[in-house]
Amino acid sequence: MAVDQQFNTVNDKLQQLLKQHLRLKKENEQLKQELETQKKNAEAAQQTIEGLHDQIAVLKMASGDMSERDKKDFEKKLNQYIREIDKCIAFLSH
Repeated sequence: MAVDQQFNTVNDKLQQLLKQHLRLKKENEQLKQELETQKKNAEAAQQTIEGLHDQIAVLKMASGDMSERDKKDFEKKLNQYIREIDKCIAFLSH
């Protein structure tokens, strides 16, 4: 095989590798975007779940159908909300 042929073969393979690199780079970017979208969807779903758990707790409290553990968890969550509200009020008053 002549040097020119070897050079052309190497050059062709290099061009193929560059095309493959660009294709993989584009695919990687698409996968990153898809992953970010899925993370946002998972966060939104988790927030929805937490909101539903809170609603369940409120409904149980309203119906008087709470166990002692549920009551303690509910009071803990309620106190946490009150502390967060107090922090917001303190922040806004400065």
